Amino acid sequence: MSDIALLPIAEMANRFRDGSLTPTEVVAAQLARIENAEAKLGAFEIVLAERATAAAEAATTALRAGHRIGPFHGVPFALKDLVDVEGLVTTGGTNARADAIASTTATIARRLIAGGGILIGKTKTVEVAYGAWGTNTQRGTPWNPWDPKTKRTPGGSSSGSGVAVASGLAGCAVGTDTGGSVRIPAAWCGIVGLKVTEGALPLDGIVPLSHTLDTPGPMARTVEDATLMFLTLLGRHPVEIDRERDDRHGLFGSLDQGVAGLTLGVMAEAERSLMDASVLADYDAALDRLRALGARVVPFELPITAEDMRNGVGTIISTEGYFHHGNLYETPSNAMDNDVKPRILAGRDVSARDYIAVRQKMAENRNRMLDQMVGIAAYLTPTVATPPIPIEDADQRTTPAGLTRAINYLGFCAASVPMGLAGANLPTSLQVAARGGDEATALRIAAAFEKDRGPFPAPPMAAM
Repeated sequence: MSDIALLPIAEMANRFRDGSLTPTEVVAAQLARIENAEAKLGAFEIVLAERATAAAEAATTALRAGHRIGPFHGVPFALKDLVDVEGLVTTGGTNARADAIASTTATIARRLIAGGGILIGKTKTVEVAYGAWGTNTQRGTPWNPWDPKTKRTPGGSSSGSGVAVASGLAGCAVGTDTGGSVRIPAAWCGIVGLKVTEGALPLDGIVPLSHTLDTPGPMARTVEDATLMFLTLLGRHPVEIDRERDDRHGLFGSLDQGVAGLTLGVMAEAERSLMDASVLADYDAALDRLRALGARVVPFELPITAEDMRNGVGTIISTEGYFHHGNLYETPSNAMDNDVKPRILAGRDVSARDYIAVRQKMAENRNRMLDQMVGIAAYLTPTVATPPIPIEDADQRTTPAGLTRAINYLGFCAASVPMGLAGANLPTSLQVAARGGDEATALRIAAAFEKDRGPFPAPPMAAM
């Protein structure tokens, strides 16, 4: 197996353009990894080997003939199996949808394909995307590639996407984030995830969990990769993406600006006490790096407690999740995930009065947060309070999404980027949250940290 399977997609794009590498070679390398490792990793619902091989050959022929679409042309990607592709099943992570063949293709998938991307497969998800540990008792839980011996939490709900990208089974992948479902698997699998602003990307053709909070987003190996994928998901013309990337303008220009002169808000002392010691050590080291790069780092008091934000998001998700999927869980003949079922059914008992009160309070607190953020470019926390833990230790009555749910509650966007490796060679992650609509700042800070940190290793199971 060749290391080309683990190349960042931005480097693939460069090498496709200069002819030193072809999509055929990359797709073949990634399919070889899938054949060798998928039986244990379990990242995919379906692998589209023949389809991807044919698309790679067509892309290689087009590139050699000078018919390059743009920087995403020939890049292999995976879709979380909530995203419709015409003619393929969209399980949504549940056996109840095992025969749900899509009649259309979701807009975000069409944009990636129109940009020249090659769909290599659809990845596992927590049932109806409701769970941050990454487990699925009905359709299988992917194996976190950082520990070959102990099965650890891959993060959810975009578990398969995180495992596939980290292991070199796909160049990048789409996840969805309602309370952390892009950032948590990115964090625990040692890759980059971008939670985009609500409404930035269309939701048509995506199995919903919470129509208020759902956001699809990129999962990739580097911040530049996530930026390239984000612009493609936005539907930007490939020629424009190429131009901005070559000239370092727009979002790509933001990646080069550094953090000198920025004021960054960081966790107050009370929140720090909830962190695992290894995560806190990596977090403090990350803040030291940013200070050395010229940022001003100041403690930031949130206008509402993390617990209130976590519970507010939980109420919205369970209420809207029950609206969308309650019939599946109320039907006795359906074999549903018993870890997810109580989360969904909790929404049945939320009154309209209580639901509206939570939504109204969230809107008020979003405005309070913006007022309090004056002069502060971003709010930085660890993405998750612990490294990935053994699956058997995951308490399904709780969630590891406390730090991420706060960002969904506040209407912010956020990038998660690997910080370091904890004592057992397990990844930790930095969350960079910026105001809604300001992905440029989140990506800018994440890129500055990533550049100073240096290359991040692939997980041990990526060598299988």
